[in-house]
Amino acid sequence: MEILENIRLNVSLLRKRVPNLTSAARSVGLRPATVSNLCTGKIPVGRAEVKTLVALASLAECSLDELIIRGEKIDMIETGIKALDLFAPLAKGGTVGLVARPGMGQLVILVETFERLKKEGYTTLLLKPEGDHKELNDILEYFEHTTTSIDETYEKMASLGKKDILFAADRSHVLTGELHDLQERLQSIGIENVTTFLVDLKGEAVDEDLPYGPLETLWQFDMDLTTRHKFPAINPLYSTSSVLEGAHLDQHHLTISQRAQKLLRRYRELRAFVNVKGIESVPDAEMATYKRGERLEAYLTQPFYVAEAFTGKKGETVSLKTTLNDVQKILDGSVDSKEVDQLDYIGSL
Repeated sequence: MEILENIRLNVSLLRKRVPNLTSAARSVGLRPATVSNLCTGKIPVGRAEVKTLVALASLAECSLDELIIRGEKIDMIETGIKALDLFAPLAKGGTVGLVARPGMGQLVILVETFERLKKEGYTTLLLKPEGDHKELNDILEYFEHTTTSIDETYEKMASLGKKDILFAADRSHVLTGELHDLQERLQSIGIENVTTFLVDLKGEAVDEDLPYGPLETLWQFDMDLTTRHKFPAINPLYSTSSVLEGAHLDQHHLTISQRAQKLLRRYRELRAFVNVKGIESVPDAEMATYKRGERLEAYLTQPFYVAEAFTGKKGETVSLKTTLNDVQKILDGSVDSKEVDQLDYIGSL
């Protein structure tokens, strides 16, 4: 069993060999959502059907031994953003896809992440898409380098050498295949220290099963959280990361993350009844679950540094260790005496 847990898909190989994985998966009878969940680790490779893995290996024109990586540790980049570090941590050197409609805060969380990690020594770079995007003009100051073409991006990254790079690009560069070509060129000169963030300025990714191809991390934004101003509006049930595969993660982190998801899943179900029939519709036996779900949802909101001028709240950084301890207290009922609004937009407990 330990061997089965200590394996994952070779996502970078899939990305290299099958750039248009959505249509390729469908062509061999695979559901793109299943492939996406295998890539991010939401479905452990050890639980995948053999025929699914064989089909993926066939698409990538590789052997199963090449498709499945054993025993390699994935390094996590800690951001100090509670919801991200808990549910969908960044994989260093991997690719994260942001799935959101316009106005849900994807660019805010992008620049907030970049600002935080610049202090840790990362260099930040934005490849601007074609056309005029006012929302991008508003955030250019947060990037140390901006480029306008794949060739210019390649030259800039090559000149940065061994520095750790955070690279942001729009989905349009994925669809043209340019991003795939860039990653191949960088690998050919030994540059593998680039963590890539893919955004979708048109908001079309929400309608696709596999909008960016294979990913190590997926940040799915949530309309319900957005409309209730619960930021960052990261969906805790659908956002995920290959870092969360048991073999690569502290077991305490995995356990707390799974417990938190279970609580929030049931809380959301109960909340649907409350919205229609009122709080009295919640059975007495589940009232504690509902209230703790409310508290956890509130706790996972967080003031951002880049939004201080707009919110009037000082940005907060919370270490992963503190987040896990705080969430465990909420799950165990140690915070039941606190009002929900006391947990809204705080740092740690």
